[in-house]
Amino acid sequence: MGKIIGIDLGTTNSCVAVIDGGEPLVLPNSEGSRTTPSMVGFTEENEQFVGQQAKRQAIINPAQTIYDIKRLIGHKHSSDQVRKYAQTLPFKIIENTNGDAWVKVNGQEYSPQEISSLILRKMKQTAEDYFGEEITEAVITVPAYFNDAQRQATKDAGKIAGLTVRRIINEPTAAALAYGFEQTEDANLVIFDLGGGTLDVSIVQIRGGVFEVVSTAGDNHLGGEDFDRAVLDFLMERFQSETGIDVSEDNMALQRLKEAAENAKCELSTASETNINLPFLAVDDSGPRHLSLTLSRSQLNDLCYDLVERLDKPCLQALQEAGIDKGAIDDVLLVGGMTRMPLVQERVQEIFGKKPNKGVNPDEVVAKGAAIQSGILGGEVKEVILLDITPFSLGIRVRGDRFSPIIGKNTPVPTMETKVFTTTEDKQDIVTVTVLQGENDMASKNKLLGMFNLTGIAPAAAGKPRIEVTFEIDTDGIVNVSAKDLSTNASQTITVEGHSGLSNEELQRAMQRSQKAQAALA
Repeated sequence: MGKIIGIDLGTTNSCVAVIDGGEPLVLPNSEGSRTTPSMVGFTEENEQFVGQQAKRQAIINPAQTIYDIKRLIGHKHSSDQVRKYAQTLPFKIIENTNGDAWVKVNGQEYSPQEISSLILRKMKQTAEDYFGEEITEAVITVPAYFNDAQRQATKDAGKIAGLTVRRIINEPTAAALAYGFEQTEDANLVIFDLGGGTLDVSIVQIRGGVFEVVSTAGDNHLGGEDFDRAVLDFLMERFQSETGIDVSEDNMALQRLKEAAENAKCELSTASETNINLPFLAVDDSGPRHLSLTLSRSQLNDLCYDLVERLDKPCLQALQEAGIDKGAIDDVLLVGGMTRMPLVQERVQEIFGKKPNKGVNPDEVVAKGAAIQSGILGGEVKEVILLDITPFSLGIRVRGDRFSPIIGKNTPVPTMETKVFTTTEDKQDIVTVTVLQGENDMASKNKLLGMFNLTGIAPAAAGKPRIEVTFEIDTDGIVNVSAKDLSTNASQTITVEGHSGLSNEELQRAMQRSQKAQAALA
């Protein structure tokens, strides 16, 4: 059996790990780094660069350098998140024929799945270089709060990259696996995962080698990129106040400011102040204009205060839904590069009343956990029992645009639940079952997963028929929904595997384009 690799497909950086000699090992890429920037660059001739090479060209070629693609995957172009986010990007986001958010480079359109596949292929190549053999299978991590469409889109990205995705697992769950690997003591664990694009907070109980996720909460619109943006906005305002020049439409200046903001944020994790010097940022009638200033950690804290305040709600929600008092928490594990920020660490300590554990590398622990899961699947690691949960409620639409949950959020999977419904009109012989995912009481505000008709209902007065609706989720998160008229035994079933937004034709076309590009490099 070939190697199964574990991949942390991150918003800002990605990482690949394997089980080697019974231990998780993070693999260095061709540049010698253990993490790879999740960036893809294009030349005018459509030659592609991934990782550090793409990051290096971002300043001189911002419109052809794609980053943060994870924030677009599985999203509609019309969504508030995409509209707001598109305003901050130097590259072009377009709407495809299905209404999904894609990117356009050099006149060619690419889905987020295809861009993500280029990053995954880089991870695949890193493992192949290490082992000297072809790698075809992987475990890929996603934020716990990713919905069904985002998970399926991630699987499609793996498929385009030439990988069979054996399992999609939640990032906090992977981190817990890495933390608890070979640990013998029971523990109540908080996984606080603040990465480049998302926040996930999970409560995990470790009991005798059994890892049980008991609750998860999060914010899919909060991450390191938002902190960078806060600093970027400050730098733009400062430059405009000093020079009168607005650089918000200058993509090259924006990219330089973005890189300076990110570097300053990182430096202020260990220093009390840092210098920002950007010569020749713009030109006006008086000549070249420069930006030079000193940014202190206290200034950074002020700029990011509103963002740090948003950490409280998901943390408290996770504790409440787990039914665990913060005094019963044994350890708080920090995951994701943003947890290096002192203000974030202080806030986490305030929330949970316990000093966070810094004993793991926040950039690598998720990939190590994915490798452990791959080792379990490949038989290289002793069986670990992992009990995960569904991050969203699942149910159907009922009269008055109301949402009726059948499987509640934070329910352990695999699971099966049944509810009995009835008709709303006399002699009604057909009902439409609309399958939804979400937490809003209004059905139309939740995510549509699928729909089907149940026919052959025995004619009767409204409210008399008894229609049994059953939801079942397996360990891979695949949802089966069935409806049955208890008087006639007429039934109908659908399997909801999630729709990534790519049609079969688009998926095949992306795979062919990927294979052609790969062949050109060989």
